[in-house]
Amino acid sequence: MFANRLNKNRKHLSKWLQREAIHCYRLYDADMPEYAVAVDVYESMAPQHTQWVHVQEYEAPKNIDPQKAQQRLNDAMQVIPAILDVSAGHVYLKVRRQQKGTAQYEKLASKQQFHEVLESGHRFLVNFSDYLDTGLFLDHRLTRAMLAELAPGKRFLNLFAYTGSGTVYAAAGGAVATTTVDMSNTYIEWAKRNMEVNGFIGEQHKYVQANCIEWLDKAAGNQRYGLIFLDPPSFSTSKRMQGTFDVQRDHVALLNNTTKLLEPDGVLIFSNNLRSFKLDYEALGDLTIRDISKATLPKDFERNPKIHQCWQIRKS
Repeated sequence: MFANRLNKNRKHLSKWLQREAIHCYRLYDADMPEYAVAVDVYESMAPQHTQWVHVQEYEAPKNIDPQKAQQRLNDAMQVIPAILDVSAGHVYLKVRRQQKGTAQYEKLASKQQFHEVLESGHRFLVNFSDYLDTGLFLDHRLTRAMLAELAPGKRFLNLFAYTGSGTVYAAAGGAVATTTVDMSNTYIEWAKRNMEVNGFIGEQHKYVQANCIEWLDKAAGNQRYGLIFLDPPSFSTSKRMQGTFDVQRDHVALLNNTTKLLEPDGVLIFSNNLRSFKLDYEALGDLTIRDISKATLPKDFERNPKIHQCWQIRKS
């Protein structure tokens, strides 16, 4: 069953992947409840067009027999290399559980093996072994392209920037200056490397290691930006911040503080991955808000339309 579905999905996506020159994509996303995994395929630039597979197992519901779930996972991990014609050493498995406390930031390994991949002509460094995520959120491929379209002549701000892929797109699109903010020094350094491998160096590109909430409070009287990308986690806590961040509870204050940094004709792209998230339009009545979730959903994520929600926000 699982092998047949992988083959079916490959056939369904093949012409689109070739036409759009897409090298990193989601092949399978828990299409069948028996096999609750996501399968992402990455093609690295060196060695020449080498394929890597990143498999994420979703935590099974408590009513599922753990032994059966483990057997199905074992079956899937045997099938994937055969169907995709990759060596077993190029298939990485992670387990996605609800992360609490500082667990969401803990490293899984320290191999420091980075691979360079292409997306829309831009180079990105990904890591399959050391972290839960690879460094490139594939569901935001179209969101990043939108940033490039909106960027010409703008000062760009990337908050909760992760590895700075949005900054790369904005710089490539013609942003005159960029500011990349994330609490993790690891991700800030990763963002710098992503920018450098694409040729974006210079004082116009700034990198700030800071708690974005605190940074926003301090930045209110300073620079204004024509384009801001805001993609916060659903929930966050760490040794570097006081209290917790909950996107449902805190999004109104976060959006109000962020839009203070917009130029009069500026645009904020706000996204998050909390499936139950409800934007409080009433509390944000002073802003002009357009839901662009469908427009930012790539073809390889159509089977899971709740992968993220996304809005374009302007000052009224």
